[in-house]
Amino acid sequence: MDYRKEKDTIFLRIDKGENVLETIENLAKKENIMGGYFQGIGACGKVTLSTYLADKGEFLDHHISGMIEMISLSGNIAIENDIPTLHSHAVFSYLKDNGEIAVVAGHLKEAEISYTGEIIINLAENKIEKMFDEKTGIDVWKLS
Repeated sequence: MDYRKEKDTIFLRIDKGENVLETIENLAKKENIMGGYFQGIGACGKVTLSTYLADKGEFLDHHISGMIEMISLSGNIAIENDIPTLHSHAVFSYLKDNGEIAVVAGHLKEAEISYTGEIIINLAENKIEKMFDEKTGIDVWKLS
């Protein structure tokens, strides 16, 4: 991993073998990021995406491996219990066994870089905190 900070933007390179979300979380802690959003592209070897099953209140995991293009990564950084917390979604493409291109997307749980990841983090001016929302049963942004 390597990065460069320019005003309110961080350019982050994630290297082969590194975990995308873990690397972003570690950088958020190191740079004391209290809120922001990120986007990125790259190539991965292993990915776990999740689909939220609202009626069960749980996630269903989907695992893929091989040569996987990270077409689009987007997410945000907020503070939960004084710790930077990520929420991200991603779109990936890969070749099926029959040679057809497949596209998968969802809540990103884990992704390991196989070549490189290029991530841009835009920093918020103020802290963004999370709170529990009784209506949905999930943590949401606390904006007031």
